[in-house]
Amino acid sequence: MRPHKTALTFPAFVVLVGWLVSTGSAQTNAQPARAVEQTRGFSDAGRAALSSQLSSAVTRGDTPGVVALVVGRDGVLYEGAAGKLDVAKNIAMPVNAIFSIASMTKPVTSVAIMMLLEEGKLKLDDPVSKYLTGFDNLRVITKFNEKDATYETRPAKRPMTIRHLLTHTSGIGYGFTNPIEYRLTQATKKGEWELPLLSDPGDKWNYSASTRVLGMIVEKITGAPLETYYQQRIFKPLGMVDTSYAVRAASQSRVPTQHGRVNGVLQEQTRAPIPSTPPAPSRGDGGLYSTVQDYGKFVQMLLNGGHLGSAKILSESSVKMMGKNNIGSVFVELQPDADKLRTKPFPLGAGHDKFGLGFQIASNDPRFSKFRSPGSMSWAGIFNTEFWIDPVKHIGGVQMMQLLPFYDEGAIRTLRDFEELVYQNLR
Repeated sequence: MRPHKTALTFPAFVVLVGWLVSTGSAQTNAQPARAVEQTRGFSDAGRAALSSQLSSAVTRGDTPGVVALVVGRDGVLYEGAAGKLDVAKNIAMPVNAIFSIASMTKPVTSVAIMMLLEEGKLKLDDPVSKYLTGFDNLRVITKFNEKDATYETRPAKRPMTIRHLLTHTSGIGYGFTNPIEYRLTQATKKGEWELPLLSDPGDKWNYSASTRVLGMIVEKITGAPLETYYQQRIFKPLGMVDTSYAVRAASQSRVPTQHGRVNGVLQEQTRAPIPSTPPAPSRGDGGLYSTVQDYGKFVQMLLNGGHLGSAKILSESSVKMMGKNNIGSVFVELQPDADKLRTKPFPLGAGHDKFGLGFQIASNDPRFSKFRSPGSMSWAGIFNTEFWIDPVKHIGGVQMMQLLPFYDEGAIRTLRDFEELVYQNLR
């Protein structure tokens, strides 16, 4: 990755931020929470503390820019932004910035699968081969040679099901985090779902391209592209006006530049062109763009048991099923950093948390779910976009940044500090 020619080194970036703060500029300070749907939940002092925390994260160099939102079942409790949309051009981060949310696409696809379940168009324990070719006669890798990417396999012990895909226990992996998949995808140029399995379906949790396969199933059953189905059945009913696999040309100025932390220094990166029309095919496991406001509506829908206002997306029983342990005695496992430019080991809660139908489920160990309640649902996107849904306190949090690697120390500190203040100030 090549640094942008106007990239700021970490010391220079901090000096610039400090100068702007000292001169009273609102460009880098967290923007005050605007008038929102409701204010119940935080005092003025509590909202000010949340804004100050976001600003401090920028000043420390933990992130070049961040937007955060807290929702209750009835509306927005807090929203704020800090730092820069574009550091080189000195453009402040707006609260309605449009982020590449990457794997935060996965919960949307999981919801779509549950909608099809409710309509009787599939069952959770249906074999994947019922809907897609190439998923019968599955084989599992038993021996792998790193030097030449050769391997030995045996037949899988059981078929792969839709439930396995939803829970990331399918045996599929991801190249950026699994060393075997990383080597195989480079050597074969195939997608992870086209390769032999890392483990028998149901036996082990591996973060994976499973949700990409779920997206294929959605398209197979509905006969519609994901963009079309999601817009008609999820985004438009919920009022998610800025969520799509593309960004309108008129709105692309609201997309933040991307940064990478290289040798401890935040550097602006050259990014791929932003699509103005949805790509075909779109992916069930990534590719969406969204705002914290839009994703907050998706979170609210789940907090409300599947509905938001007059929009009914799922039944309450389906939402509860998504938030229950669906992996039995298996635990979420720590995922390694096969591609160190893209990720550090993740997630928080590995070895303790469970997984539901599309969501990580927080355990009762406070070291890993610091303030969110046990049973809280969450996931994230590789550019350090995060969300959580707390069904006990009836709140949800969304925080978006645009930097690599995933689980960057500064990005995680920004998230955890924000979460801590949310619960400390919640009334």
